[in-house]
Formats: sequence, C-alpha cells, structure tokens
Amino acid sequence: MKVVRWFLGLIVMALHYLTLPRRGKRTPQQQQQVEQALAGHALYQLPTCPFCVKVRRAMRRLNLPIELRDVRADGRHRQDLINGGGKMKVPCLRIDHEDGHSEWMYESDEIVAYLKRRFPLQP
Repeated sequence: MKVVRWFLGLIVMALHYLTLPRRGKRTPQQQQQVEQALAGHALYQLPTCPFCVKVRRAMRRLNLPIELRDVRADGRHRQDLINGGGKMKVPCLRIDHEDGHSEWMYESDEIVAYLKRRFPLQP
C-alpha cells in the first residue's frame, strides 16, 4: 500500500508542476497589504495530498505567500495541528486573529472559498 501511495503521490506532484497556474497580479502596495494580512496564516499540509495541492494552486492563482507547514516532515507541525485543531487532517489553514485566538479551517473547498473572499484579485 505504501508503494501505491508513493507512486500516486509522484503522479500528483508531476501533474501539479506541469500545470502550475499563473500568479495573480496586484499593485505592489496591494500585494504588500495582502502579505501583511497573511502574517497570521499557515497551511498545514502534505506535499502529495491532492486536496492540499488544490489549496496550494488556489494560493498561487491568488498570489498568496502563505507559510506551508509539512506535517510529515516536521513533528512539531504535526503536534501543533493535533493540539490546536484537534485532529490530524490536512489541509488545514490556521488563522491567528489579532485578539489572540486561532481558527483552524479543515476542508479544502472551505479554505479556497475563504481565500477568494478574503483576498480577491482586482479585475
């Protein structure tokens, strides 16, 4: 089963890199504001997870440099995800709010919808 997952992961990653979407455009001032607003965001993910790839592609289209935290490669990130979010499930977007509390968003569709709503590109 490990071999099958490894092989499918390679296929997912190859397709992802072969079909990378274009980065969205903003003025330098707008991009700087977006980057400041993203300071409290982190995506807990696995590189070969198809749902994580979906979120990363949306991040690229929206030109959102959100910190990526690989839960397989770094045990601290995995433990933070379990302790803070309550379960070991990816993708998970951690949003640290100014009042000090953290919000943990787990579903890829929900994460993409939030990013599009919160950080839209100007037409």
